[in-house]
Amino acid sequence: MKSSFRASLVNGPFQDCALYVALRWQGDALLFDLGRLDRLSPASCLRLSHVFVSHTHMDHFIGFDHLLRLVLPRDRELTVCGPPGLIDNVAGKLAGYTWNLTESYPFRLSVVERHEAHLARAGFRASSGFVREPLPDTPCAPGGLVATPEFRVDTATLDHGIPCLAFAVVEPRHLNVRTDALQAHGFRPGPWLSRLKEAIRAGDDAAPIVIPSSGAPTTIDAGTLRRELVVDTPGQRIAYVVDTSFEPTSAARIVELARAANVFYCEARFLDIDRDEATKRHHLTARQAGFLARAAGVGRLEVFHFSPRYQGMAHALYTEARAEWGGETRLEEEVPWAASLLADGAATAPVVASRSGGP
Repeated sequence: MKSSFRASLVNGPFQDCALYVALRWQGDALLFDLGRLDRLSPASCLRLSHVFVSHTHMDHFIGFDHLLRLVLPRDRELTVCGPPGLIDNVAGKLAGYTWNLTESYPFRLSVVERHEAHLARAGFRASSGFVREPLPDTPCAPGGLVATPEFRVDTATLDHGIPCLAFAVVEPRHLNVRTDALQAHGFRPGPWLSRLKEAIRAGDDAAPIVIPSSGAPTTIDAGTLRRELVVDTPGQRIAYVVDTSFEPTSAARIVELARAANVFYCEARFLDIDRDEATKRHHLTARQAGFLARAAGVGRLEVFHFSPRYQGMAHALYTEARAEWGGETRLEEEVPWAASLLADGAATAPVVASRSGGP
């Protein structure tokens, strides 16, 4: 069964943070964090509909200008979501340039801040010289950020000395078209399958779906096609965590956000021997990342965001995370509060090393 999300780290494990998630069937893409983006092709950048910023430290936000330069002349809207203060941060970035020749540019930028019980929003249009346009706040459910028929993004606020957001991109349901059933009915794949999936997600079984053929097209209701062609299963979940202290509140939020994720992208800034330094700088060790993966029962762990002090020692970070995830070491025996986070039967598996290079 083909996955709907195709995720990859744009940079290597020692470089700036940026996770690119292609939405295979929609042709769009999502980006988690705005570190350096020069390894991301212009075509990949132009697929982005949403960008999610954990916090605005330079190594997570420096790519904003690079992305803006590519999308500026385009007729499209880009939504950027992040923690409180993001609207001011974006306004400050935009104020650093002169916009006297953009009156005819149709590009729109929407910025969303995740507060405890609401989303604060503002718009910026190239045609107005990116004058800030306040928009009404909208209420949101706990953990909610963005919801569409194809995906939703949940979030949790972590402690990095400042609020730092963790994210999970979730496919509410995975609709897989059976190739054998298509062939048995003599149907050819095409855009009509996307319309069928839209109708299924909307719960509209009566929607007429027009199926092209070499002769006259065939029209069949979505409910019949759903029963005959589509396998409906729970969707994917990809969790993304960077720059957080290992303390009870943040750890519990991470475990809840990443619970049963297919893939868990987690920072592993330090080795456990340098745990004091990790604590001082509000980061995780590789061992702590492995523990969180074990507690959440994830399917695959990708550790990254290594400190430059470990250049040439990446294997040590992967090994430490693998040992803790697999239960060879047990951090909960040293950190009493951590035991309460462990779920019965939490999954264990070998760590898959993060790979450099983007889409």
